[in-house]
This record gives sequence, structure tokens and C-alpha cells, in this order.
Amino acid sequence: MSQRYTDAQLHALMEALYQRYSYDFRDYSLPSQRRRLNHALDRFHCADLAALQQLVLADAAAFGGLLQILTVPVTQMFRDPAFFLALRDHVVPVLKTYPSPTIWVAGCCTGEEALSLAIVLHEEGVLERSTIYATDINPQALATAARGVYPLHRMADYSDSYLAAGGLGQLADYYTVEHATARFQQRLLDRINFADHSLSTDSVFIETQLICCRNVLIYFNKTLQERALGLFHDSLCHRGFLGLGSKESTHFTRFAADFEPLPGPEKLYRKRAPSHAASHYAGRQSHARNET
Repeated sequence: MSQRYTDAQLHALMEALYQRYSYDFRDYSLPSQRRRLNHALDRFHCADLAALQQLVLADAAAFGGLLQILTVPVTQMFRDPAFFLALRDHVVPVLKTYPSPTIWVAGCCTGEEALSLAIVLHEEGVLERSTIYATDINPQALATAARGVYPLHRMADYSDSYLAAGGLGQLADYYTVEHATARFQQRLLDRINFADHSLSTDSVFIETQLICCRNVLIYFNKTLQERALGLFHDSLCHRGFLGLGSKESTHFTRFAADFEPLPGPEKLYRKRAPSHAASHYAGRQSHARNET
């Protein structure tokens, strides 16, 4: 599809959205933004970005619709099953050594990944003393996640992925069927705190032993990728774990030396324990510090 606007017009729209609604898409990947804005122009029957900008600045409901397009609300349970097998093998045994493990799922979308982690932790006997924080900037997605109710027709594929991820039973053990939906057990949802958090503008809010942020960084430009990695670095405890998507990496970032890749092709990393490291906290200018 040919480009229907200039990059300057795109940047002007993103700046206007930030000033009006405090949602910061200014450092999102340009190719991704262009695809989604082309879709938005068609969706809202706008001739150009100026018309779209005028609409969404004047109408909060229209902005809510644009937000659904810009925030890429796509996920599934046990996506990339080998990743969850690697979690069971390399990460969960370490989590078991903590009295109260804390996990952060950043960019949780509609909650499927957080539920997948809850199931793994339950089967490994550690969920009942764990807390999962699942965050996103999309309020509609967070509301869906908190309900834990999904279309029943997705369960067949999710069940196959669950078994491939080392599931110890059947995925159906964890939900009840209500008409054409699957409602996941409250005991899983009770261990998950769903909350608004922006990797673009917010800071570290908790110390964690494991962070999963998969298939989110690919939608950021390099500046925002490094900001997010800085948040993860500062949130992770001594020798904490970071899980990224299959097309994401800490390589070629200023944090490459701060994370040690775990064995295997899965994008699992462990925070290194240097004697001297840089603090990259929440958008501040980096400064040297000693760690003991």
C-alpha cells in the first residue's frame, strides 16, 4: 500500500496524542505505525491524517478505537511452547528458591500469557506463593484479561500448545465452559494483578525475579527498546530472568553485556552480576554505580 502521508504528519499526530491523552507512541516503529494508521484511515473513513487527528482529538471514543489499532492487541496461550518448556527447565527451579516469587508480564494484552504462566507455576507447585503483575496500556485489553473469559473455539489450538509446552494435565482442567466461552479458574486470576503501565513513560514499580515481555519490543524503535530494557534491568533482582519474543534480543543494544543468554534458541536471559554497572533507571541519564 502506498504511503498516504509524510513522516512529519505522522510525527505530528503522535505528538498531538501524547499532549492530549498522555499516550506516548512517538518512539514506536515507523513501519508498524504506518501499517496501522493506514488501517485507521480506512476504519474511520478519513481522507488523511489531518482529518484523523481532528477526529480523535475531539472525540475520546474515537481515540479509544484508534488505541485498539495502535496497541496491537494480539496474543495467545502458550505461544511458542518451547519457551514455556525452557521456563520449566531453567527458571522455575530458581523461582522455587524464593519465598514469594514475583513475575512481571509487560505488555500483557488480553492476559493469555499471564494465565499461561500461572498454569505453569501452579503445576510446578509455586503459584500459591507467587504474584504475577500483568501490565498494558490498553484499558479494554486489561478488562478482558481481568475477566479471564475467552472464545471457546480458541481452546483447541491453546490445548495443543499447552501439551507441547509440557502441560501435566489437560488445559480443560483450568476452565469451565459457558455457552461459547471458556472461563478460567478464579484461583489462577487471584494470583495476577492486572494494571496500567507504559514502557514509554512509566518507571520501575516492583522488584521481580522474572520478566516476560514477548513480541512487544518489535513494535518499538531502538530508543524505546533500550528504555524498556533499562526498566527491566532495574526491576530484576540479582540474577533475575528476562524472557523476550522469538524475534527480539538484547544483542546490539547498550544492555547486551548486562544479560546472559540461557542455553537453547529460546530468548531467555539472566541478569549478569557485574561488580560495576551502569544504572539505566526509567529514562534518566545513565550514571555509574557500584553494586555489591
